[in-house]
Amino acid sequence: MKLIDCKQKKDYIFLLTFQNGEVKETDLKDLIVKYVTADDLHTAKINSEWGCLEFLSGNVDIEPKTLYKYASQKKAHTLA
Repeated sequence: MKLIDCKQKKDYIFLLTFQNGEVKETDLKDLIVKYVTADDLHTAKINSEWGCLEFLSGNVDIEPKTLYKYASQKKAHTLA
């Protein structure tokens, strides 16, 4: 399942839309803080081929299955 859209809401909190239609709001801080500083969060983009979330021009990426599992386990709010 791929990530098809992401929007940074505030700090490490992102609104993530997955290929299955689920939309989850989750705090990615625990997952990426060692690799992505708050100043680098604006570099977030989706790799259209793999459907993963990338930061820092692809130097840091989160595989979509990992991202979905993380977002589902972290007090995420399913919006759809």
